[in-house]
Amino acid sequence: MEPARQQPCPNMDHWPERVDLAAALRWTERLNLHEAVSNHFSLAVNEDGTRFLMNPNQVHFRRIRASELLLLDANDPDTLNQPNAPDATAWGLHSAVHRHCPHARCAVHVHSIHATVLASLADSNLPPIDQNTAMFFDRCVIDENYGGLAFEAEGERCAGLLGDPKKTVMIMGNHGVMTIGSTVAEAFNRMYFFERAAETYIRALQTGRPLRVLSDEVAESVASEVEVYDNQAARHLNELKAILDEEGSTYAT
Repeated sequence: MEPARQQPCPNMDHWPERVDLAAALRWTERLNLHEAVSNHFSLAVNEDGTRFLMNPNQVHFRRIRASELLLLDANDPDTLNQPNAPDATAWGLHSAVHRHCPHARCAVHVHSIHATVLASLADSNLPPIDQNTAMFFDRCVIDENYGGLAFEAEGERCAGLLGDPKKTVMIMGNHGVMTIGSTVAEAFNRMYFFERAAETYIRALQTGRPLRVLSDEVAESVASEVEVYDNQAARHLNELKAILDEEGSTYAT
């Protein structure tokens, strides 16, 4: 078996970024946060964020390889007419984000169970009832106007909700969740912890008992501290890549 980190094409651009994105996709499947051959992750690779990597159309997350990630231009109107075109809804959503939100270097979109349950409630706010939920205090924007599959018009509308760089999670009402970050590690780590936070909240609601909600001051302190805490997101992804490498995974080929 060829080494997991061997680059198969000597002229492959953006190789470290490809490896990180492929690893995040593989691990998302392992956590069962994917949905069949739907859901997409994207990563900007140029300064203004308009050229981006994304997983190919209808390839299962478990089989994603770094070398097979698509390199797309958010400003190319002919993208969907080209060979190996991306999924049309993925293009609609992610190209709009990368055209309009240069701070959203990486965008992770999933229909994970607990985040989607939260997005299905009439009130999709996530109150700070523990440390994980407090991480997202005043960091979420809620889309309350779902209009159907995320083709280009819907994608443009969703991207318009991400203008504030502080809002790093979009709770997509009746749909799912998108997390953004400056790196794959940030966006993936945010998605991981948001799903955990949503699960805690949903399970707490199921008890039918009153919630112990943290004050705004404590919640903001937690959220601010986590954002700068010990480079945790990068360490998290590095550990996951190390496990994949030890297993002989093909993600980095």
